[in-house]
Amino acid sequence: MPNTANEEFSSQAAPEVLSALRKIAESEGRPIQEILDEALREYIERKEKGQPRRQVIDAFTQSLSEFDQLYRELAK
Repeated sequence: MPNTANEEFSSQAAPEVLSALRKIAESEGRPIQEILDEALREYIERKEKGQPRRQVIDAFTQSLSEFDQLYRELAK
């Protein structure tokens, strides 16, 4: 992510959302602000482009490679 100056803002979130963000940040050893910034960027990208997230496409591509024959048999 680009290293730019951040602008401070205030907001509120449901307790379970904040708890999940904190757990992710802790498990990844990253500040919660990084996790929140990443989530917001992905949300904006999805809304603006109307396309699935890159991780979804990558997982789909991998699945096709791994299970191509199975999918072909199921499609019969």
